[in-house]
Amino acid sequence: AEEELAELARRVGQAAANAWPGATVDELVALRGGVSSLTFASTIVFPGNRRIPIVVKVAPPGLAPVRNRDVLRQARILRKLQCQPGIPTPGVLLEDDSAPPLFVMERLVGQSYEPKLDVSPDPPAPHVVAERARAACRVLARIHSVDPFVVGEQHEPVLMASDELDRWAKLFDTVDPDICPTQAALRDDLAAGVPDPAGPALVHGDYRLANMIFDGPELRGIIDWEIWSVGDPRGDLAWILMHTDPLHRFAEQRGPGDIAAGAGMPSLAVLLDEYTHELAILDGDPATATRGLEWWIACSYYKTAATLGVFIKRNRRLADPDRALQIASDSLDDVIARGAEVLAHYRRGATWRR
Repeated sequence: AEEELAELARRVGQAAANAWPGATVDELVALRGGVSSLTFASTIVFPGNRRIPIVVKVAPPGLAPVRNRDVLRQARILRKLQCQPGIPTPGVLLEDDSAPPLFVMERLVGQSYEPKLDVSPDPPAPHVVAERARAACRVLARIHSVDPFVVGEQHEPVLMASDELDRWAKLFDTVDPDICPTQAALRDDLAAGVPDPAGPALVHGDYRLANMIFDGPELRGIIDWEIWSVGDPRGDLAWILMHTDPLHRFAEQRGPGDIAAGAGMPSLAVLLDEYTHELAILDGDPATATRGLEWWIACSYYKTAATLGVFIKRNRRLADPDRALQIASDSLDDVIARGAEVLAHYRRGATWRR
């Protein structure tokens, strides 16, 4: 591992020196989070001691750099989004396509925080959370308003609702059956009522406040584009709306500041209004963009349970399991139950505005 890290540091340093003669790179420090790539923080030091904080994303060694592990695909979408007004993303600085491929981007200064889930020694004030969430929904409307085949890539397949469901169902198939035995009924009910398509649009795939960097209420950049695609925009919209009322948890108790921050998260209805208002300004069609939204919210709960199920499966095989994931395992049935409740509204033709 030390040899691999030294070689990675050498490659990043060489790429920086090639781009900016005389530039050097400080020690690489591993960052937590993300399972698709290895992530490190460092700093590029230019002659005269000008410094730029950076993040290095590297494809996992020994695995084919495809799909979510294709870090250069992430770099390409970030570069293209830099040309789109009103969609803040970190700038891509360097790329290296040798094995394993990597890219270097700006490390934005600020806070990533999920208001209903995270525990922080310095949680944002409730009014700041409210401003962040509204800003995120306005930016989401802008993302969904760009031409995905101009910003994305011409050969990208268009993923439909059935593809989205199939993705998480296949993930659940890898999970031990006793981890979440109630999921099969929700999967079958979702499969029986797939809505007509909307879009296509550029889809982030994990669009929530924890995948954004904020300076106070200001959105400085959207990060973690590992699973971006061209698909149905309601997937992103439902995902951030689901996080107004997540049923999973990672902590037995959250402190008063975190509880207050969570209380600042606007309701689903408020955030949906923010999104549709911005979409209308951009000449989008709010009616099409929100038709069948309850199915997508229900699918978001299913997606949550599937993703957590994989983490829980791996965690319980460790000699020293992560307590946060042990706590999360106790909430999976509640997550599935809420998904079934939302889906029941969809099947009745009713709206869900909890």
